[in-house]
Amino acid sequence: MLEHTAPPGKAPLIPPLDTRHQVETPEGIDLPLRPAGLMVRAVAFSIDLGLRAVITGALFIVLAFLGKLGMGLGSLLLFAVSWWYMVLFEVLRQGQSPGKQWMGLRVVHDDGTPVGWSASLLRNLLRFVDLMPFGYFLGAISCLQHPTFKRLGDLAAGTLVIHIERPLTRPQLPEAEPRRSPIPLSLSEQRALLGFAERQAELSPARVNELAALLAQPLHISAPKAVGELNGIARGLLGPT
Repeated sequence: MLEHTAPPGKAPLIPPLDTRHQVETPEGIDLPLRPAGLMVRAVAFSIDLGLRAVITGALFIVLAFLGKLGMGLGSLLLFAVSWWYMVLFEVLRQGQSPGKQWMGLRVVHDDGTPVGWSASLLRNLLRFVDLMPFGYFLGAISCLQHPTFKRLGDLAAGTLVIHIERPLTRPQLPEAEPRRSPIPLSLSEQRALLGFAERQAELSPARVNELAALLAQPLHISAPKAVGELNGIARGLLGPT
């Protein structure tokens, strides 16, 4: 295992902060999860709070025309929106309320599986405990103290709020006929050719030609044909797409 050591006479180095949470699947595969911190969760909650205010305000305006019946229905709807807004979104939309979706977050069980009805209901019912004594004080303290930023509702329900990992997309290579390299290429040389092809759109034509000439020389490719030939080799290395 890699150890962090310091030169003699100096204080020991502190390992870099890593907030990733490793979960082992039943198949024995380590699944890395990135827990969401206090600030991004607070922003997501504020967005949801604003949406709930808009929804309840619009409903009360409409129901006001029904008199006392409307006020009674409004009270029921206020209760439903206050307590079931989060639960319904979290369970029916893969752990994402609108605020969490906007911030790229989702709620999951501790093992990384989608959150269910009981866990979502419990974590949201206990939100009033996190709010005590005012302004989410207990919830904020719990988030700051816990290694995976759990509030009290998450601790009780066995849930975790995580960042959604965006899939990486490989840049498009320039159009060229795939071809084989005239000589065997090492791994670093293959990476250099792919990097050249992927970054061409970011470079000026003069810089592209300059780099192509450097890369083409050991491959015995003439300078006038260098760019097209190198792009073809890069496409050949990448294989069918």
